[in-house]
Amino acid sequence: MDAIRSRVTVGLPGPAAELLQRADGELLAAQFSPEPWEQLSHAHLAAVRAGAALLAARGRPGGRRAPRTVWDMIDLVAPEVQRWSAYFAAGAPLRSAVEAGRFDVVSPARAEQAVCAAEDFLDAVRALVEDDAADDDVAGAGVLAARAS
Repeated sequence: MDAIRSRVTVGLPGPAAELLQRADGELLAAQFSPEPWEQLSHAHLAAVRAGAALLAARGRPGGRRAPRTVWDMIDLVAPEVQRWSAYFAAGAPLRSAVEAGRFDVVSPARAEQAVCAAEDFLDAVRALVEDDAADDDVAGAGVLAARAS
């Protein structure tokens, strides 16, 4: 799986590719963690890193009242994944509870749901980043062709 995902990230913008690889690592850790709380934590971190990859590829919104969380920023630069950003934003308090040592708040079913959601979100982000990179390649080739003529 790592070889396939690593091969897919070739040609993507550097920071986005690196963040997607780190997200893959967190997702793998989530899938092989024995405890539900560990699964949820790693799944959420995989989603955060995937979201950061999307922001690295598309840019972060700015201004005086710029959003503060990765999920708020994603809503602005990638509304097509707003369903996922809402899901993970809603799960942030649960991850905070786990980080505070409240391991019993995560059921096995909730952990499995988080892992599945993180995997789906990572796939969606990878597709968006790849599409954006391909669009940039096409646009760049058009500019070069126009300059050559």
